[in-house]
Amino acid sequence: MPRKAVIREITEETHDTKTFTFDFIDSGPRGLEFVAGQFAMISILGYGEAAISIASDPDDRSGLDLTVREVGAVTGALFRLREGDEVGIRGPYGNGWPLTQAEGKRLLLISGGCGCGTLRPVILSHKNNPRRFRYVEVLHGARTPGDVIYRKDYEETWRDIPDTRVLLSVDKVPAGETWSHSVGVVTTLFDEMETEPEGSIVLMCGPEIMMKFSVLGLLKRGFSPDQIFCSMERRMRCGVGLCGHCQLGSKYVCRDGPVFSYAELEKLPDHIVRGG
Repeated sequence: MPRKAVIREITEETHDTKTFTFDFIDSGPRGLEFVAGQFAMISILGYGEAAISIASDPDDRSGLDLTVREVGAVTGALFRLREGDEVGIRGPYGNGWPLTQAEGKRLLLISGGCGCGTLRPVILSHKNNPRRFRYVEVLHGARTPGDVIYRKDYEETWRDIPDTRVLLSVDKVPAGETWSHSVGVVTTLFDEMETEPEGSIVLMCGPEIMMKFSVLGLLKRGFSPDQIFCSMERRMRCGVGLCGHCQLGSKYVCRDGPVFSYAELEKLPDHIVRGG
């Protein structure tokens, strides 16, 4: 059953994306114990539920952050709410990123669009304990400078974490906007990245077309399928593998994922780089 939560704060990230900070109002902690990469189901009376990646600091249970793009009825209803309004939240669900496996290794984080929400907890965890990973390199792409979520964090805060490098790119820069980073799809950053395949783990989330060409580019550079992990986005209505809406070949994204190694994905009939 969903727990009641109240909206504590709303942060406008871009024209169609906001980060909502929630406090649970029952007798438990205000935040949620979760593993980076998991998701929660948010419910709004009269509109239904939506699966949203958890964007909180996994070491901080003082609240719950969900970064949401307005794309449908449920998220549209959420965007009409105000601070102090109540919603229902259940979870966490899913398997999360393989951070235990990544300890002591180099991490390459690749995201596009709103996909950076599920990688934000990884960056925050690295900030809390910079010695956990050997090195973290972040590659993030967006359509325009105005579409870059967490832009201030990328440009000012996260690049100052020890042993961390941040590269940003946008598809285009509209007239009148300023941009001091790369222009082009996120894979154009591969020529600038320092991460080599040996001793590295790749975590990736974003539009499937972005992940397709990112996987192809990484494979050409010597990364193996079992080093690359993708968070798959499918319409998840139940969160527990009962409704079947998120089926991916023989897998259910909500129950078996949302994180899969590419070694798993390439065995499925509709894997993300099929036809590539």
